Amino acid sequence: MTRPVEGAEAIDPDVDLHVPAQAAEPRGRVLAAVAAGGAIGASARYGISLLWPTGPGAFPWATFWINAGGSALIGVLMVLIGEGGRSAHPLVRPFVGTGVLGGFTTFSTYAVDFSRLLDEGEAPVALAYAGLTVVAALGAVWAAASVTRRAVGLRSGDGSGSRDGSGPR
Repeated sequence: MTRPVEGAEAIDPDVDLHVPAQAAEPRGRVLAAVAAGGAIGASARYGISLLWPTGPGAFPWATFWINAGGSALIGVLMVLIGEGGRSAHPLVRPFVGTGVLGGFTTFSTYAVDFSRLLDEGEAPVALAYAGLTVVAALGAVWAAASVTRRAVGLRSGDGSGSRDGSGPR
């Protein structure tokens, strides 16, 4: 077992390496949570791609909406478990965030779709897809996080958890 380095920052914000019980947390449980979540997310993505296939030279709408929707869900999740002092089980973020939503969003398929469109001579469609996907994913995570903060009574980014924003900073 490795000991935490004095002054080292935790990689996972849910784990405080200065707390012996958390520093000794079996990494196998985290890997299992990520793997199980990834299987669920990737299966959901694959199912959607079967229901909504993309023809040759066509804009890959399924992948576009999967990435935008998944990014929005990541925004909601990060506010709910990462802000406002809410406590969640330490495996929620690896299972849901990294596993399910990481497996569901598919930026590797985004890159393959972009390359495929270029190979098919559809450069305008490929460039539109590349730009719109980035804008949609970033916009979705920002909008979803903002709406979630308002819905649960947090001020944007203050992390205080107080409804009027007067909590500690």
